Amino acid sequence: MSSVRRMLRATLGLALTATVAFAGTDRAAARSAAEEQLLHFNHAYAVVDRETADAIEHSDYLPYFANFEVRTTTGGDLTWTGRYLLGRETYLEFFGEGDLPGQDAEFGSSGLAVSTEYAGGLATVAERIEDPVEFQQTRDFGDGLPVPWFDVLLPSAAPYDAFSPWAMEYLPEYFADPRGNTGPEAYPGDVSRNRYLPDTYQDRLMRDVTGIHLGIPERDLATTLPLLRAGGYAVTTLPGGGVVVDDGLTRVRLDPVPREEVGLRSVTLSLNGPVVDRHVERIGNSTLVVGPRAQAVWTFAPFPLGHRADQVKMAAMWSAAWQRVAVLS
Repeated sequence: MSSVRRMLRATLGLALTATVAFAGTDRAAARSAAEEQLLHFNHAYAVVDRETADAIEHSDYLPYFANFEVRTTTGGDLTWTGRYLLGRETYLEFFGEGDLPGQDAEFGSSGLAVSTEYAGGLATVAERIEDPVEFQQTRDFGDGLPVPWFDVLLPSAAPYDAFSPWAMEYLPEYFADPRGNTGPEAYPGDVSRNRYLPDTYQDRLMRDVTGIHLGIPERDLATTLPLLRAGGYAVTTLPGGGVVVDDGLTRVRLDPVPREEVGLRSVTLSLNGPVVDRHVERIGNSTLVVGPRAQAVWTFAPFPLGHRADQVKMAAMWSAAWQRVAVLS
């Protein structure tokens, strides 16, 4: 690990732009969206197959690559155990089939959290949505005394099929609790992702989540769009009905697919500095390709696979396709 620290200290961090830009979007609209951006990618969760979930949990490489932890959390009336890759401002959460209650336990289920950087931003988002659902999430650190954690805004009370979007705003009570291991306020009303997450990412390769691609049910996509627009995102529609949004740090692509094809397709990750050699790490039925630039691409088999031969073939095809995209990007 000391060699990783030396390498990271010897390289410059990535220069991240706050400009919202994507093909097909009017420049003036993109500029306006950037100025009015209230919500930013916070994290996403995905339910992967059991083999991949176990491989993530017991990987020897991931603790070297990222600030990685397996953590059991009690929030509200639920307790869950997730596998986390934590960056500077963003993170990922993985579950295996059966880890969560109800429909969320099914392969391919996923969720997207977007959050505010300034206190009071969530109230403004709520004013822009016709009929939002709002509540407060708490966290129990083990003493049976729930601490206010963050406020939650759902875009609708309608049921979802396999994809759950929500907006959130961290609360002052949580930042004030030393057990949260959060940072000091950098500006008045700072409830930012950077303040919430620890600085341990500095001693690893991974810096942040810069892209995520999910296949989700069409009905869930329709429910998600009002939330994204209310948060200041400019939405670009792709051929086939998919959409892309970008907050200047993380590009999110959501494609409408049948229920049997839902799930995480790929994740793009920035690194704290460029790596010299390209590294390929097989993790269950997924492939993490690190480098040779200051970027990593993690691809996942897109369908639940009943036959091992089909599973390996599909995972390889998908990985190869996204590696080509990474080289061109």
